[in-house]
Amino acid sequence: MDRIKIIAVILVVIATGCSNNEQPTTSKEEPKKPNIILILSNDMGYSDLGCYGGEVETPNLDELASNGLRFTQFYNGARCCPTRASLITGCYPHQTGIGHMTNTPTNFTQHDLEIPQYRGFLNKNCVTLAEVLKEAGYTTLMTGKWHLGISDKSKWPLQRGFDKFYGLVPGASNFFKPEYPRGITYMNDTISVTDPYYYTTDAFTDYAIRFIEEAKQDKSEKPFFLYLAYTAPHWPLQAPQEVVEKYKGKYMEGWGKLREERFARMKEMGLIADDWELTEQDSREWDSLSDEKKKEMDLRRAIYSAMIDRMDQNIGKLTDFLKDEGIMNNTLIIFLNDNGACGEGGELGGGPAEQLETKEGYFLSYGRAWANASNAPYREYKHWVHEGGIGTPFIVHWPEVIPSENNGVIISEYGFLPDIMATFADVSGATYPEEYAGNEIVPASGKSLIPLFKGKNKRIHTEPIFWEHEGNKAVRLGKYKLVSKWNENQETNWELYDMKTDRTEMKDLADQFPEKVEEMSEMYAGWAEKNNILPWQEITKLYKEERN
Repeated sequence: MDRIKIIAVILVVIATGCSNNEQPTTSKEEPKKPNIILILSNDMGYSDLGCYGGEVETPNLDELASNGLRFTQFYNGARCCPTRASLITGCYPHQTGIGHMTNTPTNFTQHDLEIPQYRGFLNKNCVTLAEVLKEAGYTTLMTGKWHLGISDKSKWPLQRGFDKFYGLVPGASNFFKPEYPRGITYMNDTISVTDPYYYTTDAFTDYAIRFIEEAKQDKSEKPFFLYLAYTAPHWPLQAPQEVVEKYKGKYMEGWGKLREERFARMKEMGLIADDWELTEQDSREWDSLSDEKKKEMDLRRAIYSAMIDRMDQNIGKLTDFLKDEGIMNNTLIIFLNDNGACGEGGELGGGPAEQLETKEGYFLSYGRAWANASNAPYREYKHWVHEGGIGTPFIVHWPEVIPSENNGVIISEYGFLPDIMATFADVSGATYPEEYAGNEIVPASGKSLIPLFKGKNKRIHTEPIFWEHEGNKAVRLGKYKLVSKWNENQETNWELYDMKTDRTEMKDLADQFPEKVEEMSEMYAGWAEKNNILPWQEITKLYKEERN
C-alpha cells in the first residue's frame, strides 16, 4: 500500500472514531456536576427509622442507607426554625436573625433594631443554599416547609434564591386540609386545596418530581438542587387510614418495652456501643394506664408511625423516578431530621382523642412518653440540647462518589448543620461569597464532609461547635460535650460527658474534670459574646413586654 493510501485509511479511521458527536480529546473532561437533593423530616426521633433501630417500616430510606452511609453523630439545632436557618445558610442561627423562632409581624417588632439576632426571619447578611448553588449554575427547587420568614413575600423562598416553590410558608398545618393562615403556597401565591384525597406529604413529593421534570425539559443539561422539607411526622397526628391500620395494636405493650427492644436492636446494628447505658424512662409505667387509655395511646403512636411510613413511601416514589430518568447515580441525596422527637402536649399527648381518626384538628400530638421511646436511647427532646434534642439520623447516598465497598458503612465522626453548606459548595464548585447583593456576608461555620463520603477516616472538626436555644446550651470538642439545661433559677449548671464512652449522658464528669469544664465554658462564653447571644431571661422578658 503506497503512502497516499495509508494516509487515507488513517483519516477514515479518525473520522469513524469521531462519529456520534464524539470529539477526540487530549485532556480529561470536566466531571459533570451532581444533582443535589436535601430531604428533611420534622420532629422525628433518632431511632424511629428501620435503619436506625426502629420498628417502623422504612424500606426506601433503609435502601439508601444500605447503598450509602449512615452517620451516628450528626447534629441539628434542637428546634425547627434554628435548624432550618443553620441548614440553609451554613451559619449559626443567631447569625441569620433566627436566634429563637420565626416570628409573625405581631411579635417582637419593637425590638428588631435592638436585637437583630432574634428578629425571626433570615437577614441579608447570610446566603442560602439556593443563592449559592444558583451562582454555580443550578436550577433551585423547593417543596415543603419553609418557616424562615412569614410576614411578607420578601422573606419567602423565591426571594431567597429558589426558582420554584410549593409548600408551607409557616411551620405546620392540617395534613388533609391545609387552610389559611396555614395554607399551601405555590410560587408566591397562597392557593386553595379542594382535592378530597389531598395529603401534604404526597403533594410535596408530587411537586418535587414535577419541578425536576420541568427543569430537565427546560434546561436538560443543567444540574438541579431540590430541598424537600416534609412536615411529617410533626403534629397534628394525621395519616391515611390504610397506613394507620398497619400499626394499630402494635404498640399495646407500651413505651418501656419499645425502648428496650430498640436499645437491643441498635447495639446489634452497631449504632451504639455495647457498654452504653439506657437512659431512665421519662414517664409513668404503661401498666398504670386503663385499658381504654392504652388503646388511645396505641392509636396515637400508630398514627405517628404511619406518618413516617407514608413519608418513606414518598421518598421511594422520588428515588424510583430518579432511577427511571437515569440520574440516580450522579445525584447526591442527604436525609436528616430537624430536631429530636417532640414531647409537646404533655406526657400523654395533646388534642382530643375523638379527632385522631378524622381529617379534623390541628394540635394532636403523641406526647412525651412516646417521644422518650422515639429518642431511645438518648435524653431529652426537641427544644433541649442533650443528645435526644440534637441527634439526628443522617443518610448519604451518592453512588458515583461513595466507594461501593463502603456501602452500608456507619460513620462515627461527628458533624453539624453548617457542614452541609460547605459540602454542597465543594461538590458543586460554588464559591461561598464574602459579599452578596451589596451585603457583607457572615463567614460560614462548616467543613466539607466529602472526605468522609470518599472513605477517608478523618476528624472533620478540630474546633469547638456550639448550641443555644431557649437558654439550653452546649459545646462539643472532640470526645467531650459540655451541656446545660435551662432552669428557672437562671443558673448555668454545666454537665460534662465523654461521648466516646457515654453518649447517653449518664455519667457526669464535671466534678472529675473541672479544668475541662472551665476550658469549654470559656469557649462558650466567647462564642456567645461574639454572636450577641442574650441570656434567655432577657429574651423572655422582652416577649412579655411585647405581649403586654
